[in-house]
Amino acid sequence: MTRAPFPLKLTLVVAVALIDADNRILLAQRPEGKQLAGLWEFPGGKVEPGERPEETLIRELSEELGIAVKEPCLAPLTFASYPYETFHLLMPLYVCRRWEGFVQPLEGQALKWVKAGELRHYPMPPADEPLIPFLVDLLV
Repeated sequence: MTRAPFPLKLTLVVAVALIDADNRILLAQRPEGKQLAGLWEFPGGKVEPGERPEETLIRELSEELGIAVKEPCLAPLTFASYPYETFHLLMPLYVCRRWEGFVQPLEGQALKWVKAGELRHYPMPPADEPLIPFLVDLLV
């Protein structure tokens, strides 16, 4: 990949692999009207100024999925570093197996529980794809 003639802004986004009792991972489909619409991704979002990644996940999972997650239930697994055309994405991936409440699509997004070995069957943003082998190693 060629380097941009100017420094790319670093954007910190955090994601989580929610893993249910059957060792399936939750994927959310980006809704129409959003960048990369139709692609599947791990839930999460942009880290706001003054916010820690764990706080971001707790906030985003409540807003997007209606579940309550406690910080000790978030375990860092790996991260992705990806140069998009207009910014550079740094995305830590956490694993979470415990939460309170029932997962529901509060922002109109489609949701799907998927076995680790089937993750590659779902088109994902380029930054998410390098995370798949780590989840396969963890769960298969």
